[in-house]
Amino acid sequence: MRHTEIETFRAVMLMGSTHKAAAHLGVTQPAISQSLKRLQAEAGVPLFMRTGARLMATPEAHALLKEVERVFIGMDAVEHRLRSLRDHGLNHLDISAYPAFGLSFMPRVLSRLKTTRAALPWPQTSLQVLSSKDVRDRVAVGLSDFGLMADEMSPQGLTHSTFANLPGVAVMSQAHPLARFKAIRMEQLAEVPFLALNPEDASRRRLEALLAKSSLGLQVAVQTPYAASVCEMALQGLGVGVINPVTALDYASRGLVLRRLHTEVSFACLLVMPSNKVLSGIAQQLLGLMRQQLAEDMRHLQNNLQAA
Repeated sequence: MRHTEIETFRAVMLMGSTHKAAAHLGVTQPAISQSLKRLQAEAGVPLFMRTGARLMATPEAHALLKEVERVFIGMDAVEHRLRSLRDHGLNHLDISAYPAFGLSFMPRVLSRLKTTRAALPWPQTSLQVLSSKDVRDRVAVGLSDFGLMADEMSPQGLTHSTFANLPGVAVMSQAHPLARFKAIRMEQLAEVPFLALNPEDASRRRLEALLAKSSLGLQVAVQTPYAASVCEMALQGLGVGVINPVTALDYASRGLVLRRLHTEVSFACLLVMPSNKVLSGIAQQLLGLMRQQLAEDMRHLQNNLQAA
């Protein structure tokens, strides 16, 4: 049973005559009649009966039409989806990001995307802000198009690259004694209450290794997994922290003081993707906007540090 015969059957049923069906399909009336004969022979049940000059559909034909309509509704959906993919691409985004980049950076990127695609349909978007472990796991099973995670977790088994490798900044309140310095030395960090990221954080391990070279250590007042929490506590005067500058920038407008470190402590952000997945057009566009936003954030950071 060929698709053309099913299409002919549907046209005759909907148009009410072979003449109208032929005009609708752009074929001859004899071609319609031959197609119906082949269909009826293959079906093994009567589909049409002729009453005088009229062709009458049997109850079996009406029962068959219901199934045929389901098929054509599905085909219409496929055609609509193909048109949408051709005109707009895959209109779906699923991103996972650890908090340092997920809480404010990715919302800024999505705002760029909205401006860029102002005349296009907004994609169905999911932004999951998770721990680096959960980001890695979600990407590994293909639930996210890509993810951003800290370098404390191994990206083995995933396609990965360094999205950002940034020098950390010291953060404190305006009233803190270290706020009068343009750059903070390691020995100064060791002398004041410190707001630390959790011990498993790779940047904290790098900071402690640098301090250990001078037989120094941190006076940890509070430790937390989130750079945003360090910023909030620093604003409240609880101590000094060293964090990712992307997060620190979000709090500068609220009075958080950002200072360079004499000795660089790096903060690495990894971009991870499923190893067997090709990014959609809109996901690739988002990655380009992420890089633009990172460059803009770094310009703002330099302006903030130079103004100190």
